[in-house]
Amino acid sequence: MEKIPMTRRGYVALDEELKQLKTVDRPAIIRDIAEAREHGDLSENAEYHAAREKQGFIEGRIKELEGTLSLADVIDPTKLSGSIKFGATVTLADEDNGDEKTYQIVGETEADIENGLLNIRSPLARALIGKEEGDSVDVKTPGGTRSYEILSIRYV
Repeated sequence: MEKIPMTRRGYVALDEELKQLKTVDRPAIIRDIAEAREHGDLSENAEYHAAREKQGFIEGRIKELEGTLSLADVIDPTKLSGSIKFGATVTLADEDNGDEKTYQIVGETEADIENGLLNIRSPLARALIGKEEGDSVDVKTPGGTRSYEILSIRYV
């Protein structure tokens, strides 16, 4: 199976979610199911069916997280330098309007564009990989082609 690149922060966040699901959420839903069973006829018991549905979601998420964490390739960006690669924090200037934005290139599981965490598989990240400060990149977006100048590259 293919390794899943992620930062230490991303790995820790997924591991904490897994611990929460196993130690808090799973036992709570088991209690909820037991309590709903005590209310009698299960075929017409909405609480029981809702709890079973939630249990299915929790168990599915646990399996998903365990699989992701087992394939994790934790990369420490502070040990990297040079051209843009996974983990780089990049400041870009939109060549059309001068707007500056800063993104860190991260794995799929930790991507959050609103918080400046750019998915390594996104068109923008793929266009940036291998580039240097001062380079210009063109990115095809749904709204048309955008041009960006790379202002800085940091590994923090």
